[in-house]
Amino acid sequence: MTSTDLRATAQETVRAPGRWLALAVLVLAVLLVAVDATVLGLATPYLSEDLKPSGTQLLWIGDVYSFVIAGLLVSMGSLGDRIGRKKLLLTGAVAFGAVSVLNAYASSPEMMILARALLGVAGATLMPSTLALIRNIFHDPKERSLAVGIWGAAASAGAAVGPVVGGFLLEHFWWGSVFLINLPVMALLVVVGIKLLPESRNPDPGPWDLISVCLSLIGMVAVVYAVKEAAVHGLRWDTTAAAAIGIAALFWFVRRQLTLPSPLLDVRLFHNKGFSGAVLADLLTILGLSGLVFFLSQFLQIVQERSPLEAGLIELPAAIGAVGAGLLAGYLARRASVRSAVSGGLTAVGLALAACTLLTADTGVVALGLALFVGGVGAGLAFTVTADVILSSVPKEQAGAASAVSETAYELGAALGIALLGSVVTGVYRDFTVPAGVPAETAEAARDSLGGAVEAAHGLPQDQGAALLSSAQNAFADGFHVAGAVGSAVLLATAVAAWFMLRGQRLADGVEHP
Repeated sequence: MTSTDLRATAQETVRAPGRWLALAVLVLAVLLVAVDATVLGLATPYLSEDLKPSGTQLLWIGDVYSFVIAGLLVSMGSLGDRIGRKKLLLTGAVAFGAVSVLNAYASSPEMMILARALLGVAGATLMPSTLALIRNIFHDPKERSLAVGIWGAAASAGAAVGPVVGGFLLEHFWWGSVFLINLPVMALLVVVGIKLLPESRNPDPGPWDLISVCLSLIGMVAVVYAVKEAAVHGLRWDTTAAAAIGIAALFWFVRRQLTLPSPLLDVRLFHNKGFSGAVLADLLTILGLSGLVFFLSQFLQIVQERSPLEAGLIELPAAIGAVGAGLLAGYLARRASVRSAVSGGLTAVGLALAACTLLTADTGVVALGLALFVGGVGAGLAFTVTADVILSSVPKEQAGAASAVSETAYELGAALGIALLGSVVTGVYRDFTVPAGVPAETAEAARDSLGGAVEAAHGLPQDQGAALLSSAQNAFADGFHVAGAVGSAVLLATAVAAWFMLRGQRLADGVEHP
């Protein structure tokens, strides 16, 4: 085939009308997975009252979903390259719907943690498949930037829309309903996806290395567990052992990828400073935003005493900002520069987190909405541009693996945001002063979590209960302020690092050969 024929074929592929319908199906999948990552935030007080988890169990319920996804994304992205991304996506959708039922009817904290972990396994099959399919459907880089922008807007908007959906459901149903909404959406995805989505895979993928799969999962989960536990309880023998096992597993994983003819992940990609900078920016953008959304939901409900729906609606400006910025991200990155877009986005998220240090029980809706809108714009801009950089850095045959890197950064950022910022909040909160006369057992339950303090206050005389709850609310607000300051410092430092790491990085303009 001549170069002229190849160009003609490329142009025909670019003009194929079904690509936008296919994108709509992919957006549906990523929207639901992103919603599921944050919808639990509003349900946490109700879940705490029903299942009575400890503070540590509550953090695990909040972040084990993202931990498991982060540990499996590279493996699942590589599996999609081998068996077919459409096949993996549709299989994962069926599993996601089935496991959602188990989450909805969990009857103990342990069962809830297990159910969330299994949901993470199913979610790991969905996310890299969506982005990899976009890479193979859209061959015009400008159209692909728009498609990635829509995809990124859905991911960012899903994280922010989750509280609104959860708020509406919690106003009318029990907390398990936030999981049952997955069933009709996943059913629609499977039915429509079978007809609209094209299959794609690496034509010469090589074997799927199970040893690498295990090393990736063990390494990721062990390291994040060690970080989370050390932040809450300090260094102990078990956290030190977990950290050592995790680091050793990840080191072995990297060494093994360098020797395999068909690695799960081509780690040589990280030699590219632009690629590495995009991954780092990805991770820390979501770290800041996810920690903010998860704990802001509790702040709005328990400290400001708003209804779940009202709290969700207050967080809606973050979704609006993320969607708008995501759709314009490719245009802005080409008109200015990639590093301007990413550094500007990171700075905006950092400023939104800094604003959290000023929140009080009396802070109004306008101030809250403005801070969240700025954070949403920043996240949508940085996340979308970095995803485009990562995706366009590799041949389309490796799209699944590259997509998995982007998604691993996203999910690991979400997990670490809840774990690390949550550990800061919990560490400050646990030191609050309990009013005199409160039984030691009741005081311990109140110090476990803010939801536990609400429950404990109900069992005390009115004046004593009110004093306990007020002290707990003030302590939670103090912890939230410290976490906001820490997150802001991290994001602003990353904005500076991204400015240098992404120097000279540009988004492609010409049509690629399919």
